[in-house]
Amino acid sequence: MDRKIYGLMAEFDTATQMVEAARKIREAGYKKTDGFSPFPLHEIDEALGIKRSILPYLVFGGAVVGAIAGLGLQYFVHVQDYPLIVGGRPFFSLPSFIPATYELTILFAGFTAVFGMLFLNGLPQPYHPVFNVPRFALASREKFFLLIETKDAKFDYEETRSFMQSLNPQEVFDVEE
Repeated sequence: MDRKIYGLMAEFDTATQMVEAARKIREAGYKKTDGFSPFPLHEIDEALGIKRSILPYLVFGGAVVGAIAGLGLQYFVHVQDYPLIVGGRPFFSLPSFIPATYELTILFAGFTAVFGMLFLNGLPQPYHPVFNVPRFALASREKFFLLIETKDAKFDYEETRSFMQSLNPQEVFDVEE
């Protein structure tokens, strides 16, 4: 029976060990890596070379589109399509347009944040090959894991396995697809 390997995963006891190992993995030239821990580790992004997210820029763009849509819709309705003089105010009355424009700005920014986050994280993803490793359940409680995928250009099974063993993990696992 031929096994299809997704990658190699190392288990560590502490966050410090994992971050140090991640730095060594990056220095060794591996790019297709990931880290798993029971709580957020901000150092791991830098250690693995993960770039900053573009989500804030997407949210800003969504907010701008929402503001333009809110103001544009009101302008079209009150100035172009159905102009009405109400209480002597002009057709284009910016102060009265602000609340609806603000609400659409927040609405578009919120939707962009939620759907952008889902898209950028590759969610929903009900299955990932790391779930095939029985000890991986401890990643949500007390253990820390580093993964090097076979897609990495530098990946060679024997070399990568011996390299990961040199990082002094508790154990190194084959992650099967």
